Amino acid sequence: MSAPGADTQQGIRRRNLARVIQAVAADGPVSRAGVAARVGLTRAAVSTLVDALLRAGLLIETGPAVPSGRGRPGSGLAVSGTGPAGIGAEIGVDHLAVCAIDLRGRIRARLTADAANRNSAPGPVLHRLAGMITEVTDRIAALELWPAGLTVAVPGLVARGATTVVHAPNLGWRDVDPAPVLRALTAAPQPLTVENEANLGALAELWLGGGPDGAGTPPPDFLHVSAEVGIGAAVVVDGQLLRGVRGFAGELGHVPVYPGGRPCGCGARGCLEQYAGEAAVLRAAGLDPDHSGPRARVELLARRAAAGDRATSAALRNAGTALGIALTGAVHLLDPEVVLLGGALARLAPWLLPSLERELTARSAVAPHPGAASRVQVSASRWGADGPLLGAAHAALRAVLDDPLGRHRTDAVSRRLSGE
Repeated sequence: MSAPGADTQQGIRRRNLARVIQAVAADGPVSRAGVAARVGLTRAAVSTLVDALLRAGLLIETGPAVPSGRGRPGSGLAVSGTGPAGIGAEIGVDHLAVCAIDLRGRIRARLTADAANRNSAPGPVLHRLAGMITEVTDRIAALELWPAGLTVAVPGLVARGATTVVHAPNLGWRDVDPAPVLRALTAAPQPLTVENEANLGALAELWLGGGPDGAGTPPPDFLHVSAEVGIGAAVVVDGQLLRGVRGFAGELGHVPVYPGGRPCGCGARGCLEQYAGEAAVLRAAGLDPDHSGPRARVELLARRAAAGDRATSAALRNAGTALGIALTGAVHLLDPEVVLLGGALARLAPWLLPSLERELTARSAVAPHPGAASRVQVSASRWGADGPLLGAAHAALRAVLDDPLGRHRTDAVSRRLSGE
């Protein structure tokens, strides 16, 4: 169903403004003629839209563009390095993080802090996060940037179309809505959204090209598995996130791999998280699950595994086997082209992948067609633990790219875009 007013003159203009700014963001610097060729509009129509975006400060002119044919080269266009910024925030079991990105995708400010959030009351956690959000927005104000949206990543189930964390077992939260607190303490920008961290990690893969160098863009159908203390997954089908009817799709960490096995915080037994979650692997390696911060723990595991420590190698090998068992069902059900390991799993992939891939191969019930790979490709995310936070910041910024004339822009920007 079309959005209200989508086929009105104003709705068409909004849609075309979005097409133009997205084309410049993807390909700039680019001339007006280049934009017209990319979006399929006349040069005159594109010129009018570009002028509106220039008045709003969302685009800038960079000087003569490289000519694409005969005639004088047009002026190059690029998205502005000032103006709207997307704010991403992350609530982890043992850390908090906030970052701001501009329209060019550059991180302009970032804060990270260790925090013992497991079984903490939501109030103190959200108050501390609000202070970090305020500090980041103050920093970017000095860079002539203003917050255009806020997205918060959480390690739990988020109600579809809402901001309520229905259940985050590793935080000990049930039916917690962070939005009212953050709005009250930070004057948080609209839109304010709350999203599962694994989903945002997958969106980072989809939007950012699979790595800091922009290479390795995943195919339109992939499964993204990430881990901190818990294990989550996100399913992308035809380039779209599969959310499920309640928004709970992807709870891989609570898929039973050994029925009747170890009790899990969710109330069930034998869940994947109890065999491949960070705490389970640390205990199996003879290490303290509460040792230092999350990245320090993962680095310790990686160093010990690289040094050939037998207990650590065995713990990671067994975790890979458990992941392979859980992923077998997901691969058979969804038939993805690629499985990406994110979060802590990305750093530990060299020691997880051999047993994981052996399990997938041994349990595969589908014979490949001639010329196809023998099994799904499994690889490590190049964004790793940064994926959820970057995905959150980019998700916040997409409100501008998807609707530059949106009701959530400032009044001044909206007036400039409308030509008033």
